[in-house]
Amino acid sequence: MTAEGSDWLKDYFTLKNVGRGRFQLEAARWMNTGFSTLHSRLRLSASHRRQIMKPNSQALKDRFSHDTEREFGGTLGAVCIPIFLPLTVLFLICVSQSPEASLLHWPPPLPSTDQLWDPLAPVLLLGWIALHALFYLMPLGKISEGLVLRDGTRLKYPINGFHALCISSLVLMLLLGLGAPLGYLFELLLPMAVCAIAVSFLLSVYLYIRSFWVPSYALALGGNTGNPLYDFFIGRELNPRVGNFDLKYFCELRPGLIGWVVINFGMLMKEVELRGSPSLAMILVNSFQLVYVADALWNEEAVLTTMDIVHDGFGFMLVFGDLAWVPFTYSLQAAFLVLHPQVLSLLGAAAIVALNGVGYYIFRNSNSQKNQFRRDPTHPSVSKLETIATATGKRLLVSGWWGLVRHPNYLGDLFMALAWSLPCGFSHLLPYFYVIYFTVLLIHREARDERQCRAKYGLAWDTYCRRVPYRIFPYIY
Repeated sequence: MTAEGSDWLKDYFTLKNVGRGRFQLEAARWMNTGFSTLHSRLRLSASHRRQIMKPNSQALKDRFSHDTEREFGGTLGAVCIPIFLPLTVLFLICVSQSPEASLLHWPPPLPSTDQLWDPLAPVLLLGWIALHALFYLMPLGKISEGLVLRDGTRLKYPINGFHALCISSLVLMLLLGLGAPLGYLFELLLPMAVCAIAVSFLLSVYLYIRSFWVPSYALALGGNTGNPLYDFFIGRELNPRVGNFDLKYFCELRPGLIGWVVINFGMLMKEVELRGSPSLAMILVNSFQLVYVADALWNEEAVLTTMDIVHDGFGFMLVFGDLAWVPFTYSLQAAFLVLHPQVLSLLGAAAIVALNGVGYYIFRNSNSQKNQFRRDPTHPSVSKLETIATATGKRLLVSGWWGLVRHPNYLGDLFMALAWSLPCGFSHLLPYFYVIYFTVLLIHREARDERQCRAKYGLAWDTYCRRVPYRIFPYIY
């Protein structure tokens, strides 16, 4: 009870014992003072509300313009990662093409200048990006809206990545029929990686500079810290566009992801040139990864709700990852098999296929369950799932796949990653770089997601974590 209310009660019981005139006098005094106090409080409250709700207030601007949390090691990571990750890509390619293929061999195989540059490489890389930009703009597929942005709008995205994959496959078959030496991609891996790294830096510089001409609400909350090195790395602008062409969305699933499949096919054709036919191990690697890419593009609309699109700015981290890291490190197994063939028994191959199938089943069904629940919680396939209410109005799944672990899609992803490495045998560590790296990546991503969800959902997230204690691996982690 407020001080004014307590005083009023005291006055009331005191006034019961005084005359009627005295009561009227005291009551009039209290009402005059009380209502004046109430009026001033209401006026202050209204003023306070206007200050809080004012869209252009400095407090709101500061909140959305300078997020102080630094990820990936802050400034130190922003300096080191753009140096060491490109070198790692080149190192891994050199190792995969060396006779020993040893990650522990020292000094590592150093390429000559001729190996790093081929005039055909930039032509192929830029031509490939331009071709997929054309596919992006073609009136194929449907148009979908993204999540609501801070200014209340929704961006529109063309859902035609699977069409681009199909057209790219037809182009490859046409080139193969015309006798194009697709196996030459093996020799071009290093110079093409160099070009992809260069393009990543140039695009990142452009994105950083242009971000200073966009309104503050268009900036990513975590990428506008005021530290130029960190902001360049993490990305300042959330959804950079040239007209209706969304640069981040385009790079996320188009040139790099489909380029990964093309590189794999080039490695298969190189093996055909060397040995007359592709090995069972090479066929498995190509098939597994083609299914994975085709699945991502078939379900392209789901990427609109991912952390990359919704939360992260588009800076060097994502640009380099999309254009250089994915196509040139995810294809390591195929590149390794060109010079280091492996013999697989039918039983071994069947076991690997089964592992990949289980991983894909978990990955696809858990993602589909989540996406269906986000689109329509009343759909029969998800309407009976148990949920926890949150203060934001959203509900958290605590049954089905998402009651098993907090990230069942990551679990399926890791099963598939292991299945992609097993065809390469156990004599070398290099083919397992992907599954090791991917495990670290997903654990780190899970930790980032954990921080964001805890800040967003508060006590509801603590309740969810008690209900679903395991993060990725049941009964382990």
